[in-house]
Amino acid sequence: QVQLLESGGGLVQAGGSLRLSCAASGRTFSSYAMGWFRQTPGKEREFVAANSRSGDNTYYANPVKGRFTISRDNTKNTVYLQMNSLKPEDTAVYYCAQSRWGTSTAINSMEYWGKGTLVTVSS
Repeated sequence: QVQLLESGGGLVQAGGSLRLSCAASGRTFSSYAMGWFRQTPGKEREFVAANSRSGDNTYYANPVKGRFTISRDNTKNTVYLQMNSLKPEDTAVYYCAQSRWGTSTAINSMEYWGKGTLVTVSS
């Protein structure tokens, strides 16, 4: 049974930073691409960032390019999302997800999801 457990969310002022972590268990972590998504009330879940099995290839949504960095440590079965220069519009529940196939930005390509961690950015 695959489990994904996010941590690191919280309240931060605009311009601040947070690092989210997602610890995975249940199958060989290094065999699967990972992604981060976010959702605010009343809106659809949206893609934030993704990386390949090795972490060498990364992809970002336009609103977070240059501010967020996705990385992974396959020895620790963990994927990270470093978020800098945070804005109030980044406020959301952030979810990590494990891809069903290769690296993807599509929600329906994700096979497993964590329960999410709340990030609140105050102005």
